[in-house]
Amino acid sequence: MNTSSRFAYAVHILALLSLQRGEPLSSEIIAGSVNTNPALIRKLLSMLARAGLTTSQLGAGGGALLARAPKAIALIDVYRAVDEAPLFGLHREAPNPACLVGRHIQQVLVGIIDDAQRAMEASLGSRTLADVTAGVIEAENTAGST
Repeated sequence: MNTSSRFAYAVHILALLSLQRGEPLSSEIIAGSVNTNPALIRKLLSMLARAGLTTSQLGAGGGALLARAPKAIALIDVYRAVDEAPLFGLHREAPNPACLVGRHIQQVLVGIIDDAQRAMEASLGSRTLADVTAGVIEAENTAGST
């Protein structure tokens, strides 16, 4: 049972690019901030570019850039760009139909999981990359004042 970190990594990447104010960043620099390997960053940047969230500048001093203003990037767009899996999955193997719970649990869970997925997507839809970067700056200012 794994959870994906792709969404968290993608938001991290976009927040970092947002704070660069138009200066491109290499996958190596981004990987240093995320603390992962540049190959994974390049894969995520490719997914984000396909979704129209990032672009790249070629040549010396090139790298990744935001394709839109931070306030125009909803977090739901980031989620959909890098993580197509549902929030929760059902049993990998069919439960035991001879058991009262096993017979009915999946049909009960489907409604609950669908509600949770819709709530998560609504929450991400109401927040933007600008909210994330504002939170990062606020956290830095708060940390600096203590």
